[in-house]
Amino acid sequence: MKKRFKRIIILPIVLIGIFIGTVSFKSDFFEIAKQIEIFTTLFKEINMNYVDETNPAELMDTAIKSMLTDLDPYTNYWNEQDVEAARINSAGEYTGIGALVKTGKDAITIVEAYKDYPADKAGLKAGDEIIKIGNINVADFKEDAGELLNGAPDSNFSITFIRQGETKTTSLKRSSVELDAVPFYKLLDDNSAYIVLSKFNAKASTQVAQAFKELKTQGADKVILDLRGNLGGLLNEAINVSNIFIPKGELIVTTKSVIEKYNREYFTQKEPIDTKIPLVVLVNGRSASASEIVAGAIQDLDRGVIVGARSFGKGLVQRPKELAYGTQIKITISRYYTPSGRCIQALDYRTRNEEGRAVRTKVEDYNEFTTRNGRKVYDGGGILPDVQMETSEFSDITQSLLLQDAIFDYATKYYYSHELNDPKDFNFTDSDFSEFKKFLQQSDFKYQTATERELTEMMDKAEEEDLRTKISAEVDKIRSEISAFKKQELNNKKPEIVSLLTDEIIKRYFYKEGLYEYYTSNNPEINEAQSILKNPAEYSKILK
Repeated sequence: MKKRFKRIIILPIVLIGIFIGTVSFKSDFFEIAKQIEIFTTLFKEINMNYVDETNPAELMDTAIKSMLTDLDPYTNYWNEQDVEAARINSAGEYTGIGALVKTGKDAITIVEAYKDYPADKAGLKAGDEIIKIGNINVADFKEDAGELLNGAPDSNFSITFIRQGETKTTSLKRSSVELDAVPFYKLLDDNSAYIVLSKFNAKASTQVAQAFKELKTQGADKVILDLRGNLGGLLNEAINVSNIFIPKGELIVTTKSVIEKYNREYFTQKEPIDTKIPLVVLVNGRSASASEIVAGAIQDLDRGVIVGARSFGKGLVQRPKELAYGTQIKITISRYYTPSGRCIQALDYRTRNEEGRAVRTKVEDYNEFTTRNGRKVYDGGGILPDVQMETSEFSDITQSLLLQDAIFDYATKYYYSHELNDPKDFNFTDSDFSEFKKFLQQSDFKYQTATERELTEMMDKAEEEDLRTKISAEVDKIRSEISAFKKQELNNKKPEIVSLLTDEIIKRYFYKEGLYEYYTSNNPEINEAQSILKNPAEYSKILK
């Protein structure tokens, strides 16, 4: 018992330290002190008196994470491993196998093997499920098993994995992995500089500038900046990327908070490369945070045309704060606002529905703002493109397909049943789409509409009021109508679903580089961007 008490006696000191650091920002001094005292005494009593042996570290981890769920999903507690992962993500370099993975309960799934890195050289493919790393079974490892894939440079290890139901083994040698912010750029046939910016790490603005300068020397006279799927990153890199096309001294983004010192305006600090070249920025529902800062500034300052679909709407600003023993809290401190004054944030985590979900701003509650040229733009979350594309949308059913890995799993099935030697030969046909729908019927895919959720809630209430049997016939009829609607919804959203299936399938054969190459001649958003850029009158009309 004494040993266990020593492990937890430092906790009040840690919490008091957190408390003291917070006092200057909060006026409810007594209430904070009171709650800390209640918590520390409760924590001590549980660890000293609970009937079974407890793990103080696990209890505290659960307590902290449970507390933070009442805030927003971006305010997170980071242990030492999380802090290191964040450093790697910002720097763009780490030592590992060179693959994007997803850790599950019993296996680690390869989502993407980067070309010419250890995972790729060892023959690993997207969809492979790693079940054993060295002598360690993934299912037996309580921490994040994905960490076992990282390690010292040139260190060797073996893995056991399952591919299409067959168990295989292979050996890998870890190496340094450098993640480029700009994985692809190319001068298109119409002299458009096509630049893909996949993340806002420390290399982002430097690599965009280098790519842009190189393509200009090759004859580029217009630019397509692709921010689709870019989830964001470093704020200063968003400012610097904007600065490539926007003059020095321009306001790019404002942060606002209840804490005065976090209220800031961020301006461009450098001389730009080109402020006149026609520019199109591509965004979609996976373009977030720093991507939205760039797109919002370009749109509000009428510097270029935004094409695609409404961006994600992640306008909450986080800052890491040091805690004890190498841990941190990544805490939301303010909100982002574009130059016109629009708030980027889509969901209001201060207001939640009956299910505890954050409420999205309704269209009728959007506020109107104006760009520098006087164009009308609106808040409500994210950046609404000047030209909207059906193929860029992420509807409810598409989101469900992504979340349940239906598109990923079908791409795996497709890869092992079709040969493809050149991306130019690929075409996802109507017959392929019919096969995809059959695949969904045979899988565990489930899609619940908002109406279905409300109907379930209504029937639960009807049960309490003894009305269930009286209205069951009508409810069954409604459910039949919903079922028919859901089947039709797959066809209604075919363009966006096919677009995502195409992306996932092309990557399986030709890596990300092959996908971007395929884009340059087959992607609807790029084709639309080229159409706008080659027509100066249309380009000017959109901006004026």
